[in-house]
Amino acid sequence: MVRTVSGQPGRIPGPEGPASPAGPAGRHSPGLRDVAGARQRAAVFIRRRRLTPYVLLLPSAIAIGLLLFWPTIQIAEFSLQNYGLPQVTGVAPTQWVGGANFSAILSDPEFWLSLRISLIFAAVVVPLTLLTGTLVGLLLNRLGPKMAALVSSAAMLAWATPAVSASVIFIWLTDPDGGVVDWALSKMPSWLGGGAHWAGFSWTNAPLPAYTLLTLLVVWQGFPFVAVTVLAGLKTIPAELHESARVDGGGAWRIFWRITYPLLKPIFLVLLLLSIIWDFGVFTQAYLVTGELGNRDEYNLGIYVYDRAFTMPPSYGIGSALALILTVILLIITIGYVRASVRQGAIQ
Repeated sequence: MVRTVSGQPGRIPGPEGPASPAGPAGRHSPGLRDVAGARQRAAVFIRRRRLTPYVLLLPSAIAIGLLLFWPTIQIAEFSLQNYGLPQVTGVAPTQWVGGANFSAILSDPEFWLSLRISLIFAAVVVPLTLLTGTLVGLLLNRLGPKMAALVSSAAMLAWATPAVSASVIFIWLTDPDGGVVDWALSKMPSWLGGGAHWAGFSWTNAPLPAYTLLTLLVVWQGFPFVAVTVLAGLKTIPAELHESARVDGGGAWRIFWRITYPLLKPIFLVLLLLSIIWDFGVFTQAYLVTGELGNRDEYNLGIYVYDRAFTMPPSYGIGSALALILTVILLIITIGYVRASVRQGAIQ
């Protein structure tokens, strides 16, 4: 310690120069304090406005935007162009045609035929998938833990089977030349609908048998997801509700409609929307079961889009326009059903 001129104690200056209250880095402290203050103000603003969930979702929203919205914008751009292989390879320049692609699609009779087939197919397959999955979910809820695990595992194997593998298996089973299904039906007694007329029956040569087989295939692959989801929803319902209803004399059917279904209605709504999206424009199974592009009377929207977009000569502009039309159709169905469910109180 040394005495200053005023007689007060002071510090001895070191090699670094005169001492300062903040040390050698004192000249940077105002900037650091500003950054820390800005962070603190931002944190307070987020807490007061309750923006924490949105901030946490922001990275995922950005990723979804890059993976979904940007390709959608590109598809919308291609739908307004005459875009094919010459434009992809650079042989010909890009030609803007406006709404000509949409006009060509809407004036094509094959488009309306494929749309009708897709609507009828979805109207049949979606309820069957939901009904089968719900029944299996209710069964799993009644089984013991070991048997429920066995049945649910076996069902999930069907759901996890790739679409190509499942389609090939069903085609083999129904093959008119030695298929197990035709053989079993031919051996059944006539009073059960069997008989020799089933021997050599083709399930893929006409629209009705082809889509009958396709319906069985899609339901077989789709019901396990519905069953497991319904089972998860049933586990959230207190057992006391069902026990009280049984004590009051309610049967299984009445208990389901009065207690189970109202509580699981939001889950059924999500399952319905997912089933419509998955089954409306199904492509892989339909493409293989109907014999690829052999019969144009069997085209659904999935096969029709593939045929117009990628077969020779490919037209990616037409395919992009069809993709937008299919998206709009699904959005109309989804929004309409959600609004109806909101009015009925299924969604708050």
